[in-house]
Amino acid sequence: MMQHKKILIKNSIEKADEALVDAQNNINLSLRLVQNRIYYAVFYIVLALSYLDGFATGKHHQLMGWFNREYIYKNKIFDVKLKSIYRTLLSNREKFDYNVSKNPEKDKVEKDFEDAKFFVETVKNHILKRIPL
Repeated sequence: MMQHKKILIKNSIEKADEALVDAQNNINLSLRLVQNRIYYAVFYIVLALSYLDGFATGKHHQLMGWFNREYIYKNKIFDVKLKSIYRTLLSNREKFDYNVSKNPEKDKVEKDFEDAKFFVETVKNHILKRIPL
């Protein structure tokens, strides 16, 4: 595997982990920020997976579609629960980033945080089984 590809994967995994730490550190300061960081943790870990498979896009919905097609439906590597988590987190991030009249509720953000941690760890474990970093 090309060293450049390994660096992209490693950096994306680190960004996913950092986004979760950012979310945890800001839970009592800004629920909007936390909702954003929760989603981006998932985005970055799926981006790492896409680099591993040679699929590249910066488009959020396209990346989610690729993940669902390849890992949920076609190859059945992950449970459909991950599809639901991903969709919910993207939707919530868009809702609270772009709609200033809506505010996240702490209990829902906390559930999303737990779901994001589960998602990131599940996908990260799969990546690390395929490629030692």
